[in-house]
Amino acid sequence: MKNNKLRVIWIVPNLFCYIMFLGTLLFVLTHAEELRELNRLFIWVLTSFSLLLVSLFGSYRIWSWIKEGKM
Repeated sequence: MKNNKLRVIWIVPNLFCYIMFLGTLLFVLTHAEELRELNRLFIWVLTSFSLLLVSLFGSYRIWSWIKEGKM
């Protein structure tokens, strides 16, 4: 393990993105009918999907940096 502080600095925001994704997904699932009535369901689903993509991309970058020995 090279630089543990650098790993923590990158991993903590990535975990926060996963938590935001789960919170957004939970909100959408519990309020889907109301969001559909307001024509906002698509926006919330798109936001949730975007958070998932950002989280997965961040995880991939962290994993690749660790594998390359940069972290």
